[in-house]
Amino acid sequence: MPDRVAVVTDSTAGLPPELAARWGIRVIQIQLQVRGQIDDENRYDRAELIESLKSGAAVSTTPPEVGAFFWTYQDAVSAGATAIVSLHLSGKMSATVDAAREASQQIQIPVYVMDTGTANMSVGFAAISAARAAAAGAPAARVVTAAEYRYATSRELIYVDTLEYLRRGGRIGGAQALLGTAFSIKPLLTLANGEVSPLAKVAGTRRAVAKMVDLAVKQARGRMVDLAVSQFGEDEHVVWIANQLRKRLPQASEPLLVEASMVLGAHLGPGSLGITVSPVA
Repeated sequence: MPDRVAVVTDSTAGLPPELAARWGIRVIQIQLQVRGQIDDENRYDRAELIESLKSGAAVSTTPPEVGAFFWTYQDAVSAGATAIVSLHLSGKMSATVDAAREASQQIQIPVYVMDTGTANMSVGFAAISAARAAAAGAPAARVVTAAEYRYATSRELIYVDTLEYLRRGGRIGGAQALLGTAFSIKPLLTLANGEVSPLAKVAGTRRAVAKMVDLAVKQARGRMVDLAVSQFGEDEHVVWIANQLRKRLPQASEPLLVEASMVLGAHLGPGSLGITVSPVA
């Protein structure tokens, strides 16, 4: 019998619900703790979370319980899956992948748990590629290869208004070197070796956003790429970024506008923006 491969990811992939539903991707919610209350991130109101962050309220993130993975995997088995490919954000940023591995040991079919070393739509695009391969009837090994190519070649470009939220959450990584810069200097970041890393320092928000677009164009290198523009909170720059990407990368797919995972937003802070550049195989 041919493999029937189910694809699972977590909510930090930033997949719009309609895309996850279209490709049959199961999404496990990472949890937020706000003012002592813990719940799945999709149960929080985005505007209220942003206000909580701005007011200095205690906000933290928590990996899903092992049971959340177990029952999601079991649901896939019950639906007829013969293998599962489970893609998750960097293990250096969260213990989510550890919970997935623990749950996988209790499942009677092969479960390929993948630490992508990244987050956001770099994981989202990898999950879509895996689901496409699975829908075409590819064996599990080929589904894994399709996912690996996408997350290994994708790049996250990140603008934050301040590094304070990353510092508070302990996820600042190599960007620690940028702390203490003048208020008007805006940091651009990326994800490298599984953690947040500095990319550039630019004077002023508009210049920083323009620089981020320049870096995205350079990263694409004329290749066919998928693009996503993510935001945490309403931001006037999103439409400008998308228009610039359309103009300067005509060979790319239509930029996908997404709301960043609230878990990632809690660490990056209100006003954060991101561009995902993901080469198409």
